Parts: sequence; C-alpha cells; structure tokens
Amino acid sequence: MPVQRKIAGKYIDLSLKGVQGLLNSKYHEFRSVGLIILTNKYAKAEDELRKEIFDFYLKNLGRINNWDLVDLSAPKIVGEYLTDKPKGILYRLARSRNLWERRVAIISTLAFIKRGELVDTLKIAEILLKDKEDLIHKAVGWALREAGKKSLSAEEKFLQKHGRQMPRTMLRYAIERFPEVKRRSYLAL
Repeated sequence: MPVQRKIAGKYIDLSLKGVQGLLNSKYHEFRSVGLIILTNKYAKAEDELRKEIFDFYLKNLGRINNWDLVDLSAPKIVGEYLTDKPKGILYRLARSRNLWERRVAIISTLAFIKRGELVDTLKIAEILLKDKEDLIHKAVGWALREAGKKSLSAEEKFLQKHGRQMPRTMLRYAIERFPEVKRRSYLAL
C-alpha cells in the first residue's frame, strides 16, 4: 500500500478518463491506485469537480469490488460528498443485492461519524442487521464502534435494542473496546 500511495501521489492530475482506465484493469492494485488518485483529487477539488467525482464513483461501483477498495474510498468520496446532502442513495445501496454496494453504504457513514452525526449510521446498521455476509457484519460492527467513540450512550442504546439479534462478528467488532465485564455482558445476550 505505501508503494501504491506513492505512485498515486505522482498522478493526482490524471484525468477521470485515465482513472477509468485504472478502474477497468483486471489487476486489483491498479484499481487501488485509481481509487487513491480519486480520493486525493476529491480532497483538493472545488464543489463542481467533487460532484463529478462522486457521480464517477457511483458509475464505477461495479469496479470497487473488494473490502479494501471500499474502505479506502467510500468515506472519503461518498461520505464526504453527502455530509450536507440527502442520504437516500446510501439507503438504496444498503438494500442492494450487491455486497460491495451494501458495504459502501455503511462505510460511507464514517465521514458522518467524524462530525458527530450518528443517525444515518444507526439506521443503516439496522437495515444490515440480518445481512448474511461476514464482510458486512465486520463493517457494521466497525461503524458502531466508531459511533460509540462519539456517543457511547447511542451505541449502547442500539446494542440493547438489537444485541440479541446481531451476528456475533458484528457484535464483537462493536464492543471490542468495551471493558471486559461489559463486553461479557453483551456477549451473554
């Protein structure tokens, strides 16, 4: 990853057409570099280009097909773009049949959590409670743990309501920073 970041840093001025070529590659590492370039571009862009990058990202969701590709890009592009906009697209993605689109939905909310906005994270986590995929369980648990750093009471309220039905992996990720006694009490639910 450090090598990929170094390469991406040299090509921040690559056009979206050039990034498209990287995203179209059969090689995971090329797609990763393309997404790093895209997140770097987004961070430095004005509003008009940010909208274009957001739309480009959504158009290419089919190429963002691994947990690390989602995790390195979704909060920095989708989440950041939607911080002051309607979040309907995230709810649609959360209900998608596509694993990676569902992961984009929950991981994007990390951008909101950073700002202390937890409502959408908790609502999307609720949608994903019965998901069959372990990679979604981990992502939701991670998001809940991060939400708890901003408001432990909000996380615990969610866990008290849903802890019994949560997949174990999701619950374990959500409570991993709790004191041992509290962790055991949630695991005993």
